[in-house]
Amino acid sequence: MSVAEHDPQHLLNRRILSRPRDEGVYRRAQSAGLSELQARILAGRLHDYTDDIASLIDPSLRYLAHPERLQDARRAAERIALAVAEGEHIGILTDYDVDGITSHVVILRTLNELFGVPMHKLHSLIGHRIFDGYGISLPLVERTLALSPRPGLVITADCGSSDEPRIARLREAGLDVVVTDHHALPTAGPPASAYATVNPTRSDCDYPDPTIAGCMVAWLTMSLTRSVLIEQGVASPSTPKLSPWLSYVALGTVADCVSMGASPANRAVVSHGLTLINRMGAACWRVMAERLGDDSMPFDAETLAFQMGPRINARSRLDDPYAALHFMLAADDASARRHLEVLDTDNQSRKAIEADMVESARTLALDALAEGASAIVVFLEDGHAGVQGIVASRLVQSFGRPTLVLTPAAAPGMLTGSGRSIEGLHLRDALQRVHELAPEALPRFGGHSGAAGIGVPRERLAEFRDAFLTAVEERLGDRELFPYVLTDGALTPEQLSLAAVDELARLAPYGREFDAPLFDGEFRIEQLRPVGAEGNHLMLELSCGAVSLKAIWFRALTPGELPPFGLGDRLRCAYKLSRNRWRGRESLQLMVEHAEPV
Repeated sequence: MSVAEHDPQHLLNRRILSRPRDEGVYRRAQSAGLSELQARILAGRLHDYTDDIASLIDPSLRYLAHPERLQDARRAAERIALAVAEGEHIGILTDYDVDGITSHVVILRTLNELFGVPMHKLHSLIGHRIFDGYGISLPLVERTLALSPRPGLVITADCGSSDEPRIARLREAGLDVVVTDHHALPTAGPPASAYATVNPTRSDCDYPDPTIAGCMVAWLTMSLTRSVLIEQGVASPSTPKLSPWLSYVALGTVADCVSMGASPANRAVVSHGLTLINRMGAACWRVMAERLGDDSMPFDAETLAFQMGPRINARSRLDDPYAALHFMLAADDASARRHLEVLDTDNQSRKAIEADMVESARTLALDALAEGASAIVVFLEDGHAGVQGIVASRLVQSFGRPTLVLTPAAAPGMLTGSGRSIEGLHLRDALQRVHELAPEALPRFGGHSGAAGIGVPRERLAEFRDAFLTAVEERLGDRELFPYVLTDGALTPEQLSLAAVDELARLAPYGREFDAPLFDGEFRIEQLRPVGAEGNHLMLELSCGAVSLKAIWFRALTPGELPPFGLGDRLRCAYKLSRNRWRGRESLQLMVEHAEPV
């Protein structure tokens, strides 16, 4: 690594790179009748894809595999059906993020509204991020065992695969635990004490798509339970299907950042779910639309990812998550508005905390990177555990390295952390290697390829950091690491139009591994002015030949600073095309993601 690469300022320089294209996919897409622009988008995201392209560009629920193909799903469904038939109390234990909350809604509404289980026999068990921690934590086990009467069955969603010791405790107390989850299993396999473990990542699972979200696993399990209840004569054949709940599954799928690429199932669920959401049949959707305004309609995947998701997540990041659950379950608009006020307030607080933590974390990261570190591990003594993952994401964007952000845990002597990865590094696998190198420095971890959570004894932080750097270097070798922006190339002046926006919208939904289209080009600055309460956004007018365009660049500036370019300068921009609606009129607007002077 050169001296320049040890310079912290060098590490801040993002590069605009063109996406590599799969020429086979490019030709097949055009043969299937797609435009050159649409074919370019697919070819930049689907490498070595040999399946039917139609399943991706025309998402349909017919691409969902039958839930029977999930290992243990039949056993899980029969145990849930037994609990319904015999009138048992049932615990619903889920994670506190959007995937967990939407899973909770799917299970609870199905049991109550479709299977007739009275609400007083259903017990919502959601851990507190700060005081309980992730998954089936010991405090949550104690809370479950303190219920009177105790549930005979606990159904988990979006958690449980790595919680064998706590599941064993529940089993010893006479409770059956059905785990539904999508996180990678430990090397020991499914938790031995669980009555059933439904997880598409199991090595013995025949389900064709291991990328589905936790809420989808829960939906499939409850759908199969409906079939079992009908087979057994406990439920009527006219019992409604769970299709309406796909609105919640769409939200959880988008917010959990599961693959939107070569996954016809995820694309179908999100596409169908958005259709349901835009009917505005539930108070949560109506009130959110009211809050965002008419220009936000119709909702798309970005609305779920950047408007709905952060508000629901903010509650669990800063406090207990039940307000988020109550918002999703609100029976009327007035109740939904009250809960949304709480979520909005928390989201504003989260943003302020995040800004402070990012500033502190960046300073610590630069010190480490000046020494040539291949990964970032920062400990924030005064940091808030609920915002670790967001801060880690910001550092990945800034420095192009896998990142772990740790803060003090509720348990004395422990630290808790969240991590985010880069392309080419499976984060949970790297943490498994850390556990092998230094087991006492990483007693607890879980997650998947792109994100993970950890627990580290404070006194072993240095040992953990060294082991993590070793694990990352083993996997990445001499690969050069830097922050970058991948684009789909340049557009002609003629393509800078609302027609191109419509063309691209036909390939939606976009998301992880199927990123929204991003283009690059050179423009002349005709006008610019800082906007926003803190003056950190830039409103621009850019020209390309005879075409003049409005553009917005969010978080372009540090509050109070001036842009390093002026009128008449040329910028190379990485940008998205967007439809700007204002007072009933529509126009093209560029959303600048990154720019550098030419």
